[in-house]
Amino acid sequence: MSAQAASKRNYHHGDLKQALLDETARILREEGEEALSLRTLAAKLGVSRTAPYNHFKNKQSLLCAVAEDGFTRFNQSMKNARDLSRDKGGEAITRAMVKAYLDFARSHREYYDLMFAGEFWRSEDLTPALKTKARSVLRQDIERLKRGQQRGLIAQDLDTVQFSQMYWGTLHGISRLSLDGVFTDNTSLKKLCDSTATMLWQQLDPKGN
Repeated sequence: MSAQAASKRNYHHGDLKQALLDETARILREEGEEALSLRTLAAKLGVSRTAPYNHFKNKQSLLCAVAEDGFTRFNQSMKNARDLSRDKGGEAITRAMVKAYLDFARSHREYYDLMFAGEFWRSEDLTPALKTKARSVLRQDIERLKRGQQRGLIAQDLDTVQFSQMYWGTLHGISRLSLDGVFTDNTSLKKLCDSTATMLWQQLDPKGN
């Protein structure tokens, strides 16, 4: 048996797909997209050159799957932030979510850059699964706000769709400025996030205007 054959790893079907996603994320983080190819992935994971094609037809479909995985991870991060702050009141939850959003963008840029890349989203070759996942994350936010209104935890006259668009746009703008090196002072950035959370809560507060 050759050394190459001996190095081939045995993966269950689902294990290899996740391994491909994780290794792609690592390459994007440490080496950049120019270093990525399905052949490179196969070599790094010790599988045959054709194995990745059982899961992804090309590099674009692979990147779409990584972005989809990013939305799943992002959603879980935001849920964790809400759950940890649930007993502290609405303003604390809002502050925790602002922090969680920015922390995810800064700590997981390999996902975030794909999730919200303009050039990527202008592609005509996006997978239906990615489109569905991205829209579902925003829709879940809107539904969560509506449930809050029903329970009297959120201002009754709040336009939940408009607020969600403003919320996502604001936090994405701050995150993008941080990632692009415009905001480099962590103290100033924390103050900006605190001010942003206060502004958002003023809109959400059921005791407000």
